[in-house]
Amino acid sequence: MAENSNNKRRDFLQLSTVTIGAVGTAAFIWPFLKSMNPAEDTIALGTTEVDVSQIEEGQSITVKWRGKPVFIRKRTKDEIDEAKTVNMSDLKDPEEDVDRVKKDEWLVLVGVCTHLGCVPLGQKLTDSKGEYNGWYCPCHGSHYDTSGRIRKGPAPENLAVPPYSFLNDTTIKIG
Repeated sequence: MAENSNNKRRDFLQLSTVTIGAVGTAAFIWPFLKSMNPAEDTIALGTTEVDVSQIEEGQSITVKWRGKPVFIRKRTKDEIDEAKTVNMSDLKDPEEDVDRVKKDEWLVLVGVCTHLGCVPLGQKLTDSKGEYNGWYCPCHGSHYDTSGRIRKGPAPENLAVPPYSFLNDTTIKIG
């Protein structure tokens, strides 16, 4: 009976030691594992909400999302019609306008030239908009149309469309 009591005592001590060791190891490792997660300010930059209620037809704004410029343009009827009537065989990177927008009047693009990463001109009224009335990258001469599609120059692809959604009629959530 004394031996059975000693076995129970030994089992209890082993279980206690393993449990305390596991808890101590977890407490020691937890801060290290937590430091591998992105910082809270980085997570906050993952999405951006933009109030577009003050943007008038034909006007563009630039916002930052994940450290990149994002162009938001409220297109005119002429710009929309121009973007929709383009012959797909004329495009380097064929993509229908309807596949690039969620609402015809709103165009949301990552404002980085797909050639060498420059920021194209065309956001300001005084900027050169290129031969296709969209954006123009003066570094190497890439011309984009009113849907952000590459039309002329060395850029291999259209301006990227970031993931975005409309939270309501006046707010766009990017990311």
